[in-house]
Amino acid sequence: MAAVIATVLAGLLALCTFVVMFRLLLSPLRHIPGPGLAAATRYCVDLGHFVRIAPNEVSVGHPDGLRKILLATLHKAEWYKIATFPVGLLTLHPDWRLPRSYPDTDELMQDGRFFNTFAETNPKAKMELTRHIAPGYTMSNLLQAEQAIDANIAMLLRLVGPLRRERRSDQAGRLLTVRHQRHRGGCPLFPSLRIPEEGCRHRRLPGERRGPDRIRVGYGVLPLGARPALGEPGCYLARHVTVGDSVPWGHTLSTAKKALEDRQKNPDGRYDVSAHWFRMLRENPGRMQRHEIDSAAFNAISAATDTVAATIQAFLYYLLRHPEFRARVQAEIAAAGLEDRVISYADAQGLRFLQACIKESLRLFGPVTMGFPRVAPKGGITIGEQTFPEGTTLSVHPWVIHLSKEIWGEDAREFNPDRWFGEDVARLEKHFIPFSLGYGSCPGQNLGRIELSKICATLIRSYEFRQVESEQQMQYEAYFGLTAHMPACYVRKQGWGM
Repeated sequence: MAAVIATVLAGLLALCTFVVMFRLLLSPLRHIPGPGLAAATRYCVDLGHFVRIAPNEVSVGHPDGLRKILLATLHKAEWYKIATFPVGLLTLHPDWRLPRSYPDTDELMQDGRFFNTFAETNPKAKMELTRHIAPGYTMSNLLQAEQAIDANIAMLLRLVGPLRRERRSDQAGRLLTVRHQRHRGGCPLFPSLRIPEEGCRHRRLPGERRGPDRIRVGYGVLPLGARPALGEPGCYLARHVTVGDSVPWGHTLSTAKKALEDRQKNPDGRYDVSAHWFRMLRENPGRMQRHEIDSAAFNAISAATDTVAATIQAFLYYLLRHPEFRARVQAEIAAAGLEDRVISYADAQGLRFLQACIKESLRLFGPVTMGFPRVAPKGGITIGEQTFPEGTTLSVHPWVIHLSKEIWGEDAREFNPDRWFGEDVARLEKHFIPFSLGYGSCPGQNLGRIELSKICATLIRSYEFRQVESEQQMQYEAYFGLTAHMPACYVRKQGWGM
């Protein structure tokens, strides 16, 4: 027995040695700079335009990478498939492993999952899936529901509190995240969605989805051959999420589905995104399935909650660190004479310096913590003077692009909203990718812009924030998404509505 074990171990050692040596000496990416560990792991450091961050993956920081990778119709990397949903999970069926012949489902994988708009890696198939979902997020459609957005932001302000006297908040960021989660469902997605005060027990914030996010991120970067040995995370998530409201994702999913069901019973209600989706379902019964709406609603709530909340915190944090910019924003709002309880999107768009501060917050503290990986096409691809063979994963990370001194200048890591008024602003706009670019860009980015504009403008006008410890910096956690931890602040109501 000892001899057999020794033989097996020796064979495994020999195999590992061969794989490592191949990746070090024979891989077509061996000439790409990067630490030696990147040949066998995902360890990496900053070494220029191209950095090998994994055996078959290169992080691209070259300015042409956006055009050659994100704006091209390259296949997305296998990593995205971690977001495939079991159909039984979306239907809250007690047995999530429904038969493969589940009715009205033609996008199913062999284990009962289907590709949603995020998980689909084929450009043509992805665009087909988004054809009925994405139009609901057009700016004109969303602004039809601005009155409902105002009502929910007003609720957010009431929850922050009528602070006539200065009060210390050691968890200001946590408060904003929780309050934003509570108001967000009632935006133009579904008017009936409200997360009650007692619902906050489900919002273990910051980082409501920390456990599932760790599973997804870890699983997504594993070599394909290692994934079956560790199991499919969809199984884990489905078994735990569908237990009920005792876990965060179960609460989010069941709440979203309940809101959709209520909305479907009231087809004559005000226009919102879900109304558009249900209309598309009625008009295209053979090309769209109900579970696509469930998936889109769940993604809209879960994917955009922490991201928008983190950007609001970053906006407040940078203005706290730069009182001269905060004074300019407040003066701009005061000069505009905006008296509405919630500042309208049109008025907020007219506040140019406010918009520059929001954009600079998105640039320096982008809520997307992962790269946007694509696969080199047949025949390979050339970026700059570097050619990558077919099948190479090329990843464009927004933080890499947004902090590039080559693109943004020597002050790339500094908060400088005035950069958005320079002569080269058109060039900078082309490299501003908080929502990605091309066919893989965020479908709900217009909703994010509306929320950020209205909430940031209203908060900075109506409240005074002062940092308790002036040198304390913003902290964050980065998994599948980014969770911000805003420093302790003193908060009080000011100006409007006193």
